[in-house]
Amino acid sequence: MLDEKHDRLDSDLSGAHVDTLAVRAGQYRTMETEHGEPIFTTSSYVFRSAADAAARFSGEEPGNVYSRYTNPTVRTLEERMAALEGAEQAVAMATGMAAILGVCMAFLESGDRVVVSRSVFGTTTTIFSRYLKRFGVETTFVDLTDMAGWQQAVNEDTAMLFVETPSNPLSEVADLQQLSALAKANAAMLVVDNTFCTPALQRPMELGADIVVYSATKYLDGQGRCMGGLVVGNSEHMKEMVGYLRAAGPTLSPFNAWIILKGLETLRLRMQAHCDAAHQLALWLQTQPKVDRVYYSGLPGHPQHQLASEQQRGFGGVVSFEVSGGKEEAWRFIDATRMISITANLGDTKTTITHPATTTHGRLSQEERDRAGIQDNLIRVAAGLESVADLIADLERGLEAV
Repeated sequence: MLDEKHDRLDSDLSGAHVDTLAVRAGQYRTMETEHGEPIFTTSSYVFRSAADAAARFSGEEPGNVYSRYTNPTVRTLEERMAALEGAEQAVAMATGMAAILGVCMAFLESGDRVVVSRSVFGTTTTIFSRYLKRFGVETTFVDLTDMAGWQQAVNEDTAMLFVETPSNPLSEVADLQQLSALAKANAAMLVVDNTFCTPALQRPMELGADIVVYSATKYLDGQGRCMGGLVVGNSEHMKEMVGYLRAAGPTLSPFNAWIILKGLETLRLRMQAHCDAAHQLALWLQTQPKVDRVYYSGLPGHPQHQLASEQQRGFGGVVSFEVSGGKEEAWRFIDATRMISITANLGDTKTTITHPATTTHGRLSQEERDRAGIQDNLIRVAAGLESVADLIADLERGLEAV
């Protein structure tokens, strides 16, 4: 904790709009009276005395102890993210996958059951199906939108329900209020990966989620500059997360925390632009004869369009589609583009394109991909901030190659 003489900049932010919180929440001013957020590149901290050191290490006194789990720059990010989410506390970690694994390590034990939607990021599936299985945690996968399937899968041993909504890459949308009611009725925890929406478009805790996780690498940074993860929830749950972080050390660097802080300042504006661009691309794609199907919840024909309209404040920046043919045609489409970046990342100012079956979901078995709806002719585009006309012109090059 900084000296009491230092001015806290968010002391008068009670009732502030989310746009204001995104710019100012959690910031402290040091004795240097800086306007921006400083980067504290230090591994450790100097104590006033041996007694002061002992008090901080034991938790009797607040303050910085060691940058593995206490750092002023990281703390600013955590407090700002908690404010944006309307939560009590956030804990930052090195990556989004570190955040997901951290939640599992903090709250699951041998003999527990977890129910997970099939429509999650491929590596998330690997965490649950391969690595947690080694420690006696049983996982059941169900279709994201099949409430009967969820109800059938949950029993007295179920400790956690885990969903990603909207899903990657098919933009399926879970009914979070129904899942929350199911979790609470069975004394289980509902964990939501909100990476695709961010708090600018959806705040899952308002819909009943217990914990929200993010890959800050995506939209929260917004420019493909660094990696990071965040876990958000109430203070009681976050005590366990801090305990895990302190012991295991999947620490977010102060520099990366600072970069993500800068990203948060423009989050809502960027998300609005991403949504607008993706919507225009989805409308155009569904008119193309070589496109068999378009996946975007902003389209009226999407199965969860109405739910997304009620639950989210926008439909997101990711649109996926199936081209006529199979993997060969999909690859020819991707290779024919000349501006869009061929990369598996998303949430960038630059539009990206990828083939999920051989990248983000490539480590899954064919059966797992089939169950998740990841076909060989599926292409995912994450709309950036370029001119939509230029994006369409580039995608037309892809269509000409099919």
